[in-house]
Amino acid sequence: MTHPRMNPVLTGRGLLKTYGSVCALDGADLSVHAGESVAVMGPSGSGKTTLMHVLSGIITPDRGEVQLRRHDGDDVALSALNAEKRAELRRAHIGFVFQEGLLLPELNAVENTAVPLMLAGVHRREAESAAAQWLGRLGLAGMELRRPAELSGGQAQRVAIARAQVGQPPVVFADEPTGALDSTTSQQVLDALLESAAEQGAALVIVTHDSEVAARCSRVVHLEDGHVVHDSASQQVGAA
Repeated sequence: MTHPRMNPVLTGRGLLKTYGSVCALDGADLSVHAGESVAVMGPSGSGKTTLMHVLSGIITPDRGEVQLRRHDGDDVALSALNAEKRAELRRAHIGFVFQEGLLLPELNAVENTAVPLMLAGVHRREAESAAAQWLGRLGLAGMELRRPAELSGGQAQRVAIARAQVGQPPVVFADEPTGALDSTTSQQVLDALLESAAEQGAALVIVTHDSEVAARCSRVVHLEDGHVVHDSASQQVGAA
C-alpha cells in the first residue's frame, strides 16, 4: 500500500494573500495527503480561514500556487483557474462542512445531501438513492424527509457531513464543525466526520480552535501571522 505521505492530494506553496495593508497569508506552505486528518490551528487573525479559502479555490492567492489531485489522478493548478473553473472543480472534488451546517431550509435531509450530485449532473433518483445510503451510514435512517428545522444540531451536522462526502471528493474541508454543539454531540459529530473521511480515503482539513478536536486528528498544523510555524508531521517528513 502506498504510504499516505507519498500521495499528496492538495498542495499549497508560497501562498501570499493581502487585504490592503493586512497580510493574511505570508508564504504559507501546506501539503495534505490521502487519508490524513489535518487540524489547522492558530489564534484569531493567524490566517486559518484564509488558508482554507485559498486551498479550496474560493479565493486565489496574490502569489504562490495550489495544486489539487482530481478523481482521475491528474494534478490541476487550482490557483491558475478562473472563478468558473474553480467552482466546477470544487463541486466535483472538494467537500465542505461548516460550523452552522448551512443546509437549505426548504429541502429535506435527503435532498440537501443529494445537492452536490445533482449539480454534477446525476439524475435526481440516483442522487437521492446515494444520499439516503449516506444518511443511513451516519445514523440518520428514517430521517430522510425531515427538514433542517426538524433536526437537532448534531443531526443537522451529520446531514452536512453526508452532503460533503456523497460525491466521494478527494478532499474535505471542515470549518469549526463542532463549534456550535455541546460536548457530547461534538464527539458524535467528530466521530462521524473522521470515520466517514477515513472510509473514503479522503484528505480531511479541519480548521479549529478546539485542542480536543485537534487531538483526534492524525496531524496538527499551527499558523501564526500567515505562515506555518509548527507541523506535527515535520519529523515524519524528515525521516521519510
